[in-house]
Order: sequence, then C-alpha cells, then structure tokens
Amino acid sequence: MYSLVDGEALLKKLGDRFSGLRGRLTPNMGMEKVTWFRAGGPAEVMFQPADEEDLSAFLKAVPDEYPILTVGIGSNLLVRDAGIRGFVVRLSAKGFGEVERVGDMQLRAGAATPDKRVAAAALEAGIAGFHFYHGIPGGIGGALRMNAGANGVETRERVVEVRALDRKGDVHILSNADMGYGYRHSGAANDLIFTSALFEGAPGDRGDIQSAMDAVQQHRETVQPIREKTGGSTFKNPEGSSAWKEIDKAGGRGLMIGGAQMSPMHCNFMINTGTASAHDLETLGETIRSRVLQNSGIKLHWEIKRLGLFRPGHEVHEFMGQLL
Repeated sequence: MYSLVDGEALLKKLGDRFSGLRGRLTPNMGMEKVTWFRAGGPAEVMFQPADEEDLSAFLKAVPDEYPILTVGIGSNLLVRDAGIRGFVVRLSAKGFGEVERVGDMQLRAGAATPDKRVAAAALEAGIAGFHFYHGIPGGIGGALRMNAGANGVETRERVVEVRALDRKGDVHILSNADMGYGYRHSGAANDLIFTSALFEGAPGDRGDIQSAMDAVQQHRETVQPIREKTGGSTFKNPEGSSAWKEIDKAGGRGLMIGGAQMSPMHCNFMINTGTASAHDLETLGETIRSRVLQNSGIKLHWEIKRLGLFRPGHEVHEFMGQLL
C-alpha cells in the first residue's frame, strides 16, 4: 500500500524515469499557492507539462501504483491540510492556455485557458453564446469536468468535442454525448486529463455580446464576494430551491468557524477571512450541511472539490455539525 512520503524522496526513488521531460517537476509544492482559498497542504510532487506530448510522456513514465490527480487554476478546489500524495498535474498556461477560432462559429481552447478569456475571444470573433463564461472564475478544464454554467447557460450547450489523455498517456476524442453531462457533472472517466476542447456558438452582434458580458460582470460585483479568498459556489442548488436560500433559512449567513466564514454578502460562498485552515473551511461546510438538513430535510451536495488527506485526529465527517 502506497503511503505519503517526502516528494524529494519520491523523485529519487523513481530515478531517471522522468529524464527527457520538458515540464517542471516540483516536490512538496505548497497548494496554498495554487488554490483561491489560500489554504491546504502540499502536493507530494507537482508536474507542469510543457505540452500534450510532454504530458503523455509523463503519464507513461509514472508506475501504476502511484496516484495522479489533475487540478486546474484552483478556483473551486479545497486541499486538505495533510496534502495530496503522489503526483498532481497542473496544466501550464503556456502549453494549454491558448484559444483560437477554427471555424465560422467554433473556438478551440486549451484546458488551462481561463473561462473569461474564452468569453473575450468569442466577443472578438462575433460569436454569441459564451457570455456566461465571463462570470465563471475558473478554467476550461474544470468547466468541462463540472459542466460549469451561469446565467442560464451550461458548458454542455457549447461543447462539440473534447480531447483528453488517459492514465497510460493515450489520446481520446470524446463527443458531447461521450461526456455524459448532467447538472454540474460530467460522466467522463475520472482518470482522463482534458487537454483541449472544441466549442461552437452562434452568430452575434458584438455590441449585444458585450452588453451581455457587462450584465454578467455587474451581477457578480453586486451579489458575490469576488474580492475575497473564496472558491465560488460552495454547494450545488438542490432541486426546487437555491442553496443560498436554504443556508440563509438555517441561519448560516455569516457563520464562522476559525478563520472560515459563509459570506454575509452571498451565503453560498465560503471565504477564508485570512487565517482559515482547510480543516476550518471543510468543517464549516459540513456544519452548514448539517444545519440545512435539520432545518429543511435537504441534503446539500458540495460543488467545491475537496482533495487530499486529513491531519490525523482532525478528520471532517459528513454532516458534522458544531454547536454554534
């Protein structure tokens, strides 16, 4: 059974398996530098590939017994305090951050491209239907994996096909149907690493597209704590209601545990007020889930992805509520 070891020792143990790679291998990479929460433990080894070919070579070199996780720009990610064992892949902006027009109404974007950049490219090309990305603080890889959406539009409505690598480094092309999209969910295999995607919109007037993007931005600035250390929406909306409404009814607005707080502005946004540990943040989230369940009988489901290991004796369990 593989257990957590020091990243430098891990690289030494694997010897020259990674010789020839052009990307960057960083042992004991502090994930608090990556996630927007600015909290959490280290990745044992982080790899930032130079391009898809380099990523494929890396995947072929890692023995099967070592776990590999992929992270995006860290906007909706909570890494637990003991960190992530094995390898974490983070696609570089240089190798995977480009967006280009490839047809009259089509764009191809790398998985590390910020959503906002895709919205801007669509505006420049006069392609409508991408204004919603202007308000999503994430990258295309995460949008593909989670079927990110806002303002009544979802990623699945724009995806034509997705390019990905499997655990063995082989290339796969997935159609929209292959992605198995649902609400904030993709049915694509968990071990697939998305590298790029082809999107399609519709003809649009640049003035109208800009107005739609401005409306998205104004809404975000008015109702969301966008200047805080936050991961965006904490929980998915339950059927027939909104997560923030259920949190508010359960007394969760402004609730604090340690340095973690449910935003007084938008109570489905969890924020690090400056000193929160990952344990504080996850405990607050589970406390909120417990309160909502007790108040309305609704089980909220996390939208934020939580990865990694708990510190021994500091585990957080589902619906674990503190008496506050």
